[in-house]
Amino acid sequence: MKKASIILFMFLFGITLQGLSQSTTPTDFYAGKWEIAVNGTPRGDIVFKTNLVRKDGKLTGELVTDDNKRPITKIEEKDKTLVIYFESSQGGEISIDLTKVDDNNLKGTLMDFTATAKRVKE
Repeated sequence: MKKASIILFMFLFGITLQGLSQSTTPTDFYAGKWEIAVNGTPRGDIVFKTNLVRKDGKLTGELVTDDNKRPITKIEEKDKTLVIYFESSQGGEISIDLTKVDDNNLKGTLMDFTATAKRVKE
């Protein structure tokens, strides 16, 4: 009976440990494909597509629209915020400031315009 109790305990412990070790959120939250929409700009609504990749410990990538690509110059990341810097078509560096909403969405601003980002599922 004692052996059966020990075996049952080990079995339940193993199942519990396995369940706790699985995570539904990525370990590198910001890395991956995102679609960033900026609404109400003078050029209309803009949608940037990006694949943020971690190289040498830092995120990098480019912002792609239907007609051009803009390299990301710098990214600042914290637990719940992400700031993406890039060169604007007018020649100055601007940023998209985003805050985590949930595991697949961010919201924020680009200058005075509303921006939202949605993780692209593969």
